[in-house]
Amino acid sequence: MPTFLDFEKPIAELEGKIEELRHLHNAGDVNIAEEVGKLQAKADKLLKQTYGKLDPWQKVQVARHPDRPHFKDYVEALIEDFTPLAGDRTFGEDAAIQGGLGRFRGYSVMVIGNEKGRDTESRIKHNFGMARPEGYRKARRLMEMADRFQLPVITLVDTAGAYPGVNAEERGQSEAIARSIEACLRLQVPLVSAVIGEGGSGGAIALAAADHVIMLEHSIYSVISPEGCASILWRGGGPEQAKVAAEALKVTSDDLKALGLIDEIVPEPLGGAHREPAAAMAATGSAIERALRKLLGSGGGALRERRREKFLDMGRKGL
Repeated sequence: MPTFLDFEKPIAELEGKIEELRHLHNAGDVNIAEEVGKLQAKADKLLKQTYGKLDPWQKVQVARHPDRPHFKDYVEALIEDFTPLAGDRTFGEDAAIQGGLGRFRGYSVMVIGNEKGRDTESRIKHNFGMARPEGYRKARRLMEMADRFQLPVITLVDTAGAYPGVNAEERGQSEAIARSIEACLRLQVPLVSAVIGEGGSGGAIALAAADHVIMLEHSIYSVISPEGCASILWRGGGPEQAKVAAEALKVTSDDLKALGLIDEIVPEPLGGAHREPAAAMAATGSAIERALRKLLGSGGGALRERRREKFLDMGRKGL
């Protein structure tokens, strides 16, 4: 059964009635096909109206939808001959960040991204996509390998943020994130990043200091989660404060594009990427391909210089 969000309850009720009617073998004088058609048209209209006016907090919920395609789904859909690479060569393996070599639409590439997991067991294994220092050190290692062999890098970002546990701090979490950002900025090969779900704080920008940053329409990207912001500003604020924080943080793709912090928005299928994951992943793949084609003609030094200037210029508007 599909998972419906709180604001989708009216849609859920209509789609529930449609399913009930479809399973009826005999409805007396009622024309089941005709009734299903009417209800489906009504549900589609309501879905379009609902998703046409999502507020920032509702977009946060869509970005976190459990059925939204994850890193592994994108790799299966877009990458041929994927060969996973593991370990940071310092401490160990971190399953929250996955990476490896593969072929993307004819290009040999390095692919790196956050994996949240799909069920309880896999979510625990991947630590809900929240990486520890060894995850960022692995990402840095793979980026440096890609640079050495002149392979473009694609990153897929989907994390609530870096893991905030004591053991992560003991192993140098902030330094590992900073070094991963540095690795992004030092690359002399194209780096294209796509925020496919949540882009949380340094945990996201550690993979997304890229030449071209893409966001899916209903993804979010922010320095802190709305709940984290609310807990600081309102000392443990609840859902209502989180909604206010989501609005103030400008977490949506439209806000970030207007601020010049991302480069491109990929429209999602009606109702979000979780309703039609294949279409959402294909559209994301096409956006990545377009960006790669433009970047591959540039020399390594020019790429690095433009990338650095791009991030140094952020926030200078109006100064």
